[in-house]
Amino acid sequence: MTETVWWAVARSEEVSAEKPLSVDIGDQPIVLWRDTDGAVRALEDRCPHRRAPLSLGCILGNGAIQCGYHGWTYDGASGRLIDIPNLKSERKFPPVYKARSFGVHESAGFVRICLDAKAPLPADDGYTLPLSGTSTVALEHGQYIAALFDDPSLLISIKGVRFSPYLLSDLCEQEGQLVMERSCQWASPHWPAPFTSDFPISLRIATDPVTGESDLTLRDDEFNLLLHATLAPVPGARRVTQVRWRAILSPERHGLAAKAMGVGTPLRVHDHIDGAALRVLKPSASIHADDLREKVAASVEQQDKVA
Repeated sequence: MTETVWWAVARSEEVSAEKPLSVDIGDQPIVLWRDTDGAVRALEDRCPHRRAPLSLGCILGNGAIQCGYHGWTYDGASGRLIDIPNLKSERKFPPVYKARSFGVHESAGFVRICLDAKAPLPADDGYTLPLSGTSTVALEHGQYIAALFDDPSLLISIKGVRFSPYLLSDLCEQEGQLVMERSCQWASPHWPAPFTSDFPISLRIATDPVTGESDLTLRDDEFNLLLHATLAPVPGARRVTQVRWRAILSPERHGLAAKAMGVGTPLRVHDHIDGAALRVLKPSASIHADDLREKVAASVEQQDKVA
């Protein structure tokens, strides 16, 4: 796994100063919490003493994290051991007893982690979308991204919207993103026929080629915004994918079907995948993904050489 990649491992509201939060990137366990200034801290979720999970410990009044097994306490910014019960002199604390720290960046309602603590911070992503949620899916990260390209209905539901198998544009590379646009219909009954050849709405998906973090934009046939969402899948331990998402519904939507999207939750990220439907799903857009990733990687490498 690339060390310099930033992963959206939590929503901002999931991380507090009251209780540590356990997350993971692949097989790397991470503990998150907020210190006394509200800053997010991230350490390896293993105490160097007896390898107990730090997430089972507690956050002290000074913002440090204390292991619940033997009470060893660590500074959140550096991971340095700062206290052992009955041993108050810092000179007695060998530097080897240090929890691994990670790069942390919080913006737009997401907490992002980089395994390289010295990696440059990513750019801020703008404002926080108000609707949000978290799901854990029993599907590998790569399979999750492929399913998003081939049939998003297996992974998400948008209120009142039916995804079609027809693409307005094939999967392609645009400014370092993998981008595609899919034709969609309103799910309401059509009169006089139950089916229609009209596709009055479209879904654009722009995906980071490494993390799979995706911006979803739903528009009507006049190109008016209906829904904007960010989907952030992260590979988890035991071959699952953790998915955090945020979304906003446009206040200006025209037509009864579009207005009805505001009743209840407009976006749902599925916790369970239809295994039978996934088994028979034929690769379509996803078959181009690997070639496009190589193109993006080559472009980034060329830019690095020029710089």
